[in-house]
Amino acid sequence: MDRLEELAVLAAVLDAGTMAAAARRLRRSPPMVSRMLAALEARVGARLIERTTRRLSPTAAGRALAEQARRVLAEYEAAIGQARARDQALGGTLRIAAPRLFGRRHVTPLASAFLAAHPGLRIELELNDRTVDLLEDGIDVAVRIGALDDSSLVRRQVGVMRRVTIASPGYLSRRGRPRRPVDLAAHDIVFVPGRDGLMEWRFHAGGARRPTLVRLAPRLAVNDNNAMLDVVRAGHGIGRALSYQVADDIAEGRLVRVLLDYEPPPLPVQLVIPSAEHVPPRVRTFLDHAVRPLTAICATVERQIAGRARKG
Repeated sequence: MDRLEELAVLAAVLDAGTMAAAARRLRRSPPMVSRMLAALEARVGARLIERTTRRLSPTAAGRALAEQARRVLAEYEAAIGQARARDQALGGTLRIAAPRLFGRRHVTPLASAFLAAHPGLRIELELNDRTVDLLEDGIDVAVRIGALDDSSLVRRQVGVMRRVTIASPGYLSRRGRPRRPVDLAAHDIVFVPGRDGLMEWRFHAGGARRPTLVRLAPRLAVNDNNAMLDVVRAGHGIGRALSYQVADDIAEGRLVRVLLDYEPPPLPVQLVIPSAEHVPPRVRTFLDHAVRPLTAICATVERQIAGRARKG
């Protein structure tokens, strides 16, 4: 039984003068009001209201508790009202996580526009290529590219990205175009090591369920995607990137997509929140704000790389 409701019953009975009137005010049945009042008296260990056939009158203990109850109830309503007003005005801090490059290019502009629309809000944007723990790191919304390890997370997919193998036209004219993954052994590879430290790329041939692993002996290994792309654009080797990282380069002919028939399955791009329960309005509103533009971004990337692949 709600302890605050017991205090509300005591105050309503004394204010209304009868159990029936108090019950109508509280939208409860008279027997329920009587039981709640009796439960409060049992908890206090003293009689709070003297009951006669003609009227109800508070005892000294009942009068004192009713005065305190009214203050407690007023403070409770004020606190709830303030919290509701803050959320309705989208105040407080919204913590967003996203992959570093995708976040810089696409999530930061979204966050900036969201701040402009909601002056009472603060945003903390964490751009990091590691997979953050939403609960442990206190993240409200994350952008994830790839499958989720945690099935309990609530997700909304906005598109897909592809892991593409790319080279410059100049490099391919000098060294030839690889036709199969095994051909990479004869090429200069520019490689960005993953967290597992393995020097290999995964390919899928003809819809095969299991990937083909190609072990590499990179000519250059560098731990930064931008640096890798600079080297590949300059014509010094073959690299691999997510499609959004190179869509403009492919569309404008600076880079060429190779080994299309062996590309791994596309990766989902998802907006992720820790739970569907008690989602703050600022989080719900940001999701609504972000879904359409992120969906458009993913669709544009798909068109850019697909259109150039057909021409090539």
